[in-house]
Amino acid sequence: MKPLGTPLSPAALRVMLLGAGELGKEVLIALQRLGVETIAVDRYENAPGQQVAHHAHTIAMSDPAALRALIEAERPDLVVPEIEAIATPVLQELEAAGTVRVIPTARAARLTMDREGIRRLAAETLGLPTSPYRFCDSLAELQAAIDGGIGYPCIVKPVMSSSGKGQSKIDGPADVAKAWDHAMAGGRVSHGRVIVEGFIDFDYEITLLTVRAKAAGGEVQTQFCEPIGHVQVSGDYVESWQPQPMSSVALQRAREIAGAVTGDLGGQGLFGVELFVKGDEVWFSEVSPRPHDTGMVTMITQWQNEFELHARAILGLPVDTTLKSPGASAVIYGGVEAQAVVFDGVAEALAVPNSELRLFGKPESFVKRRMGVALVHDADVDTARIQAKKAASLVRPRKA
Repeated sequence: MKPLGTPLSPAALRVMLLGAGELGKEVLIALQRLGVETIAVDRYENAPGQQVAHHAHTIAMSDPAALRALIEAERPDLVVPEIEAIATPVLQELEAAGTVRVIPTARAARLTMDREGIRRLAAETLGLPTSPYRFCDSLAELQAAIDGGIGYPCIVKPVMSSSGKGQSKIDGPADVAKAWDHAMAGGRVSHGRVIVEGFIDFDYEITLLTVRAKAAGGEVQTQFCEPIGHVQVSGDYVESWQPQPMSSVALQRAREIAGAVTGDLGGQGLFGVELFVKGDEVWFSEVSPRPHDTGMVTMITQWQNEFELHARAILGLPVDTTLKSPGASAVIYGGVEAQAVVFDGVAEALAVPNSELRLFGKPESFVKRRMGVALVHDADVDTARIQAKKAASLVRPRKA
């Protein structure tokens, strides 16, 4: 890795993000604070990260020719995937040719781009505990998998989607066809393939942010943030808090599972590992080789938030996962369908004690699109959750 330099000069270290939503935007800001020249790529114009990057491009990142042409034209030092819908074979080819370094690795990007690759790695290669599952290519296969052992209730998800899109719970036979249609509509790429998972009666679910970063001696070490609890509705995060109380046995097991998965994926960077917990038992659910939406809470709870940790780790710099204060986050939804919105109630929301807001700057609002997040720190997590939801509720997007 060449040294950190000066942006927009021959000495610049250049990093390209593939995906420039609200999470990518914060990574770009963290990189810029370290003097990195940034390139933001997304599938639509004026994405949040494109608004702050040195350079912006709009392409279909699932198009192999378009992706290859852009990387070869820009010649970044690092390529950082921030979404799943990417032509990962191109990344593998360019990495193998020495054209670019992919974060954390091109193999990790390929395995985690869909639920099948990472589930098979965790359950079948590493032997980690997961929910029972089957992959299905048709409605008939889905029904057969349920009848053949998965049973009711169960969860159906597209093999590739983001933020819970296309995910639903099936309680009985009447829900199966509807769940299949919902999955087909919600997938990032038209695969026609889903995963159906047996339902685990867990107490709670966590995100364990896991960081692979260089230590003083140059070797890569694994560090963990405090566990993040979260609530999801139809697979989409609506609130999160840190730390999530859990037994020492469960926490140790969670770290072992996260360490095993991320160690196999390799490379450097931050991973969001999702786990189900019941008492002292822990099951692996999913992993993202990048900052996680539930981890936005770290913007108010940690000395180095998840975006700063990711930026430092990929640049080979030391990291600090220490908790600064307990806290919580709550999502601010668009509430309206509009090309542009204004936000009422911002002053009232920021009058909530210990609160902060992040308004993402998305150019188009949908009723259930995440447009911002409210953050609150407090010595008591329960109080922080109540106050974060209050602050979020006070922000009211409307058509401009």
